[in-house]
Amino acid sequence: MRAVGVTEFGGPEALQVVDVPERHAGTGEVRIRVHAATVNPTDLFIRNGTRAQRLAEHPPPYVPGMDAAGVVDEIGPDAQTDLRIGEHVMAIVLPRASHGGYSESLVLPAESVARVPAGVDDVAASTLPMNGLTARRALDLLGLAAGQVLAVTGAAGALGGYAIQLAKADGLRVIADAAERDRELVRGLGADVVVDRGDDVAARIREVEPAGVDGVVDAAVLNELVVPAVRDGGGVATVRGFNGAAERGVRYYPVFVTDYARENAKLDRLRQQVEDATITLRVADTFEPERAGEAHRRLEAGGTRGRLVIVF
Repeated sequence: MRAVGVTEFGGPEALQVVDVPERHAGTGEVRIRVHAATVNPTDLFIRNGTRAQRLAEHPPPYVPGMDAAGVVDEIGPDAQTDLRIGEHVMAIVLPRASHGGYSESLVLPAESVARVPAGVDDVAASTLPMNGLTARRALDLLGLAAGQVLAVTGAAGALGGYAIQLAKADGLRVIADAAERDRELVRGLGADVVVDRGDDVAARIREVEPAGVDGVVDAAVLNELVVPAVRDGGGVATVRGFNGAAERGVRYYPVFVTDYARENAKLDRLRQQVEDATITLRVADTFEPERAGEAHRRLEAGGTRGRLVIVF
């Protein structure tokens, strides 16, 4: 079975098409014939060796990829699902050694899989699970009420864009950052106010909201630089484990999408919100498996608006 992974850690050129064993759906699982797998920043850490220590107990190849879409082709016993063979689905994937999203076949817990949104192809649907669930988890941890104010950094990216749209659906007022070239994009996603991005974004947010915002989704990974934007007693949702100093009653919420990896109802709710036009799916480009390194190179160069997707 074909997959894209690394046998030695390195740059984008380290990615190659590899052969991995075929798997079958076990108890509580479904198997998906993958048509599309999204490339995300977290995938780079598997490829470049940042997570080598975690992988050391497993032999290579190591296959990245945290979300995918395709067709159900096998359902294991006792799978708690109403899915049927042949249905198009999307899924969140927790990569482990040679089992990652960049594979032409995946076996996953049934709770990690949901139907693709009506009218959406597998390429676009594959961009939703990981970033959509991460945004949902961040907002749930912050627990803001309708009418409160949220700031979003990294607003033009996939996570930031979903955070804006889900926050607006929750009734929040949103202040978001953007480079000049991305201002119209971020406004189109629903931000009420757009400020210039950069290390001084907290000061710019305070210019709009002098008392500070009620919460921040820090998709730009600014960490301590964004904390001054938050009011006393407010919250910061961080995406790479940052937990700041205790000051002014500010609370920190490290966001791990693994907490929602088996929250099928939340993934299905995201599907519904795409169908309702609450959420916008954005695809920047597609790549054959043999060109996966090119996709990683382009992602690392920055400035991509929309997801890069490997198609099988």
